[in-house]
Order: sequence, then structure tokens, then C-alpha cells
Amino acid sequence: MTNPHHDETAPAVRQEAGAPARTERFENPGLPPHVPRRADVDPKAAKRAEIQVVVLFTLSALASIAFVVAYFVIDPDLKGYLLGIGEINLYHLALGLTMALSLLGIGLGAIHWAKTLMPDEEVVEQRHPQASSQEDRDAVGQTLSHGWRSSQLNRRSAILGSAGGALGLFALPVVVPAVAGLGPRPGAELYTTHWQEGTLLRIDPSGAGIQAGEVTPGSVFHVMPDGWVGHEAIEEHGAEEVMAAKAQDQVILVRLDPSLITSQKQREWGFDGIVAYSKVCTHVGCPVALYEQTTHHLLCPCHQSTFDMTDDCKVIFGPAKRALPQLPITVDGDGYIVAAGGFREPVGPSFWERERPGLLGVEET
Repeated sequence: MTNPHHDETAPAVRQEAGAPARTERFENPGLPPHVPRRADVDPKAAKRAEIQVVVLFTLSALASIAFVVAYFVIDPDLKGYLLGIGEINLYHLALGLTMALSLLGIGLGAIHWAKTLMPDEEVVEQRHPQASSQEDRDAVGQTLSHGWRSSQLNRRSAILGSAGGALGLFALPVVVPAVAGLGPRPGAELYTTHWQEGTLLRIDPSGAGIQAGEVTPGSVFHVMPDGWVGHEAIEEHGAEEVMAAKAQDQVILVRLDPSLITSQKQREWGFDGIVAYSKVCTHVGCPVALYEQTTHHLLCPCHQSTFDMTDDCKVIFGPAKRALPQLPITVDGDGYIVAAGGFREPVGPSFWERERPGLLGVEET
């Protein structure tokens, strides 16, 4: 049965007896009256604010340029004394201060611009259905156009130019170290090692030479070229150079049963079943130092790339894409094992431009 006294237009609000009446909407409290700023009513104050914003953006641009100058001019090892801190690297201090000033100028300029020149009136927008009518879309376009005009960028070209310059130049402190920090091109360093014809193979780290008779079946020797192993090498070349040499010159020496070797090139570059291969994995450069005597496999412990020593150290498992480079060896007049030449292809991880004149047996990556 329909209640004749029921008003269908009234909100469906359940109300307990004696409780105060509740309405469907809160009463609009309104907004406080807008108080204009000095720049809104005084053209001179607006002009001063504009100049201040331009100065802040210009300061940011100059600081960005100073960062680039400091990056290339100041000695990276320059030290100095700073009160309250002590000895400090002045190169890092200069880069930090100039970058901070560059970012600070952009931030303060944007804040001062917004606080003094941009509109600060509060606007209330009522909720409405998400599907907009064409009239609403036109209104949005008009609002955006009004926002562009009210931001005064069309009138204050100095702010627009200085802000664009500050933001554009601020990319320099980020881009310049990233690009310049890459260092010089490697040139021929990726193709050459310290192995040359007649270079004596020395055990790492003792530095002892190896006679062919000492390499018994199943034994493994980790070797470096003569002059680049032991404390003498560190004293002569420095620890950094010796570590760089170890990263590219390290070699593993193993004696195999000649009847198991399937590669003719491997036999010719070895000596009586003794073969030498680079220890630098062709995947990402980890040392391939695990030798399994039964299967004659070399295993890289980083990502489990596996190489078959009886088949010219070709990859049989793992992410590596090419075989380990072989070092040709022979023996000198005293029976010590020496290199018969350098590596015929680049050692280490694969890279795009590997083929160069004078390198033999170069495979495609």
C-alpha cells in the first residue's frame, strides 16, 4: 500500500526519534574575502617581483655553467681545509655547491613567481558527472587559455626566458658528468694484452716459471706473463696497473691427453697436450677457474658458463656466446713454457666491434 503522505523527493534519511534533523548536503560555508597582494595593485611591486624572479633564474643558470667549468678546470685531487670540517676535497665541494645553487635558484624562483605574480584566488568546483558535455570541454579550453594569460607569461617574457634558460642549463650538471665520466675511448686496449712471443709463463702469485715436465695430467696452473706477477710487479708498475693486467692477462694452463683433443688448431697451439686458455669469461669477465678433471670442463662460477677444453674451449652450457681464446705456447731452450705469440682474438666479454686487421680466428658476437 502506498503512503499518501510520503514525499518521494525528500532524501531517504533514517532518523531516530528525538534526534536533530539531518539534511542531504552541508551548508556552503563560503570562502573568506580575497585579500589582494601588493603586486596585484601596485605595478611597481609587480615589476620588482618580476626582476627578483629573473635574478633567481639567472643565478641558477650561472651556477650550472660554473659547475661545468669546475668539472673540467679543478684538479679532482685538490685538497683544502674547511673550518669545522677539516681536510676536504675542494673539487667535490665546488661541484656540490654549484649544483646546489643551480637547483636552489630554480626552486626559489618558481616559489617567488607563484607567491607574488601568479593568481592566488581560491575557486570551488562542484562535483559533476565524469562524462563532460561539449560546453564543458569548451569551458576547459577557455580556462586553460585564461590560465596562460593570468600567469602573465605572455606579458613577462623575461621570466619565461630566464626560467627556460635555468631549466635548460640545469641539465648540464647532470649530463656532463655522465658523458665526460665515461672517459676516453678504449682504443686498442680491448684487443691487446701483455702476452708476446717469448713471454715466460709464471705461476700466479708465486712468480715461478713452469717447465713442461711439471705439468702433469690433471694439474692446473694459473699463470700470468713475466713481469706482471708478484711484489716486484707492484713495485715496478703500481698496484692499479697490476690489477688491470690481471683482469686481461690471466691464463689457465692444463695438460690433456692428446688423443682427447678434437681441434687441430688446439693441438698446434699447444705443446705435447699442454694447452693455455684465457681465464676471462666471454660472458661478463668473471674468472673461469674451476676445472673438472673427469669431463675436462671449465666452469665459470658466476653464471655457470661451461667450456669444453677438449674442443677448443667451446661453450657447451650457460650464457657465454663464444669460446675462450687460446694462448699459443711452446718451450724455450731451458724447457720452460713460453708464449709463442699473443692472443689472436680479444679476450673477455664480447663486444660489437671485435674484428680488426691482424687478428686471426675472430668469431662474430
